Amino acid sequence: MATLRPLMKEKIVKKSYGSNKKTKRMLPRGFQKFLVHNIKELEVLLMCSKSYCAGISHNISSKNHKATVERAVQLAIRVTNPNVRLCSEENE
Repeated sequence: MATLRPLMKEKIVKKSYGSNKKTKRMLPRGFQKFLVHNIKELEVLLMCSKSYCAGISHNISSKNHKATVERAVQLAIRVTNPNVRLCSEENE
């Protein structure tokens, strides 16, 4: 008895898919995003602040978010979402 072949061929990943390694996960301004959960993690970016920027996690309270943004300004680190939680407080 002959062996049965599959009816459809599997998709093969080709070279053309994906991004260039140099520009992968890079933001439009040329920085790579580093997710920050607290102020201690923000201080890690001191050594590589020219190539990375901070993105503050979504589950941080507004008080800690404000403190993290203030500390980032002191350390001269760019933040991608500096006033996310601050706008909703001012409206109330």
